[in-house]
Amino acid sequence: MTLPSSLAHLSTLADSTRSRLLLVLERHELTVGELCATLRLPQSTVSRHLKVLGDEGWVISRADGTSRYYKSGAPPDDWSQRLWSVVRESVSSSDSAQQDRLREASVLAGRRSRSREFFASVAREWDAVRDELFGPTMDVQLAYALLDPDAVVGDLGCGTGRLAAGFAPHVRRVVAVDGSEEMLLAARERLAGVLNVELQLGELEQLPLDDAILDLATLSLVLHYVADPARAIAEAHRALRPGGRLVIIDMMPHERDDLQLRMGHVWRGFNAEQMHGWLADAGFAETRYVPLSAHESARGPVLFTAGGRASGVARPSVHSPSTGSAVPH
Repeated sequence: MTLPSSLAHLSTLADSTRSRLLLVLERHELTVGELCATLRLPQSTVSRHLKVLGDEGWVISRADGTSRYYKSGAPPDDWSQRLWSVVRESVSSSDSAQQDRLREASVLAGRRSRSREFFASVAREWDAVRDELFGPTMDVQLAYALLDPDAVVGDLGCGTGRLAAGFAPHVRRVVAVDGSEEMLLAARERLAGVLNVELQLGELEQLPLDDAILDLATLSLVLHYVADPARAIAEAHRALRPGGRLVIIDMMPHERDDLQLRMGHVWRGFNAEQMHGWLADAGFAETRYVPLSAHESARGPVLFTAGGRASGVARPSVHSPSTGSAVPH
């Protein structure tokens, strides 16, 4: 480093206002207005010193809407870092710096207060506000992001590919199976250009999949269409690697005969005892059955989720399709 540059940094840090600014900006990212409140200085003064610090690389900033936030950057070089260590130690113990810290806490408390006031005013409408801003599937996208990016997922009974499309950006590969050629045609249209989804025609009771190739399998609102749910669950176990998980979402038992007439349902839902039995017989451990809260706009039966973790060896199912309190049509 040349001597003039060294002296320039020395001159920059020798100014107490600039040193106080750096000390504050080491702790928090603040706007000009918040820095004015913290240091009790006019905006013109703060802005002038921020420009000097920014020109020499001591401070960096970013725009956020109509606001600009500032924070300390890395010292321009090793010599400057050593210099700042000496200056920081001296400035930190000053009365001005101690008062800056107290006012800084008040500024940050004001931020939290404004947030609390906002949420207090919109608490009852917040879900609708968030859905309007980000869409109603934002929470689902968060769940997708929890998946292992190297996972292979089986969307069993994929229908039009809606679930497969959600999985695809977050995992290595999706294998989507359905017994309806028409549904697969709709899925191909939805998934056009998605390279890591493989569509296959096949029945859930006899999956067109090799053994132990899936890390996760889903049966989403499809089991009530299957003649032999126990066998479909056993097939899912066969296709899962040891330790892989099966997740089922379907209807709890209900009395809606119209669903069989209008939509071809075979089963009027499934109860917990039935699902635990089928899952255990297929070789799943850690089985679960969780009733879900009904959405206020939903017009169908209440749903549940169920599933378990695949063991290393599949066991043949001993349940027949008519076993259990939920009865097929």
